[in-house]
Amino acid sequence: MTKPSAQTTKKLVTLIPGDGVGPECVRATQRIIEASGAPIAWEEQHAGASVFRQGVASGVPQETIESIKRTRVALKGPLETPVGFGEKSANVTLRKLFETYANVRPVREMPNVKTRYSGAGIDLVIVRENVEDLYAGIEHMQTPGVAQCLKIMSRKGCEKIVRLAFELARAEGRKKVHCATKANIMKFTEGLLKKTFEQIAPEYPELESSHIIIDNCAHQLVRTPQQFDVIVTSNMNGDIISDLASGLIGGLGFAPGANLGNEVCIFEAVHGSAPKYAGKNVINPTAVLQSGVMMLRHLDEFAAAQAIEHALLLTLEQGFYTRDVRQEGSLSTSEFADRVIANLGKRSELARVREHRPLKMPKLPAAPDFVHVAKRRTIGADIFLESGLSATELGKSLDKLSQESPLRLKMISNRGTKVYADNGAMTDCVDQWRCRFVLRDGEADLRDETLATHLARVASAHRWMHIEKLQEFDGVAAYSLAQGED
Repeated sequence: MTKPSAQTTKKLVTLIPGDGVGPECVRATQRIIEASGAPIAWEEQHAGASVFRQGVASGVPQETIESIKRTRVALKGPLETPVGFGEKSANVTLRKLFETYANVRPVREMPNVKTRYSGAGIDLVIVRENVEDLYAGIEHMQTPGVAQCLKIMSRKGCEKIVRLAFELARAEGRKKVHCATKANIMKFTEGLLKKTFEQIAPEYPELESSHIIIDNCAHQLVRTPQQFDVIVTSNMNGDIISDLASGLIGGLGFAPGANLGNEVCIFEAVHGSAPKYAGKNVINPTAVLQSGVMMLRHLDEFAAAQAIEHALLLTLEQGFYTRDVRQEGSLSTSEFADRVIANLGKRSELARVREHRPLKMPKLPAAPDFVHVAKRRTIGADIFLESGLSATELGKSLDKLSQESPLRLKMISNRGTKVYADNGAMTDCVDQWRCRFVLRDGEADLRDETLATHLARVASAHRWMHIEKLQEFDGVAAYSLAQGED
């Protein structure tokens, strides 16, 4: 919770109006929160398009960073990265700067918002890991025609997001948590999330827990979304299915979001800046407003949050809406906000508003070496090469270069499929090759100097770009096999 200053008992929040339609939605939300009587004071700061144009490459000025460090909580509108300015999204910069490792996206059916799923009772939350996975953004061109993106998933990152999902289910009185992964294919990265989930689930015996493959999860979300309560998943998977889920309830205008960390929390709608509608006073402020409701609960202002949620639901029940629901009879952004304000203190008798308890954020050790093993062994290395040779030509060359080395060539793969020694695979090869070398019989452990000498032999004839050691932790292989490899 934000500590009040010496001058006021109000809780200070960094307010970032954002770009495009952001300021209109944020102002509407600000008015409603103030009308609710919530003791919030705003410290307005800026990020996004205007900051990029000033030459700040991150899109986030130091003043905004310092404000968030002080307040520990921010409410923001959508931010834009203009074409030709900056290399990174200002949204991503904020998430990473403050280690907001969890992205929380509630999805619920709204009164009088007609969709194909009206009446199904959709009420779920997607909890997405927010800083790791492919979105760590570690990419390289391996060859002129082959790109690589590293999928980084840590045990610590998995444990934080899994524990948060279970704690959120407890705080909101939910009954079950699904873990959605692609662990059937990516057994070490996505598999780490699945394994972590299955190890932690018994600590929450009152909650039903189950694993689901992410593609089946997407399929089931479209077929019977009401079966889900909380879904925890990895970064890119969560990005995709959370947008899918918002489509089930009427679109991004109804999709709030929170980026939660142990030190800082940033609340924002999921939709973009929609610059063509900027200044026209026609955008639905509901997503930003519901993000503000989430912020109030984070600040322990549960009564104000519940009052606003009731007022919003009642406004929709009364048949008031913005143009994204229906053009005919729609209200402007400010008119819709006026209706919500008029309904403060009244209760919806039809829609359910959950009772919330404070969310307990996971606290894990800060040490980088989060996992320890009793013993480890390096049995070889994958050397990635660039070559225009055929698989057979390259294999014979590497066999010859390895004749006097403690390492022998075990196999070569191309895009994950073994192509040498030939096993009949009909692979359309590219010029990036994974060449797996392992210790010959009798060698106990691969030393770095041995690997360096072997690499020099390979480099005398071929261009290499990177190396991955083949390790065993506590006697278990810590690397995957290629398709077709024994």
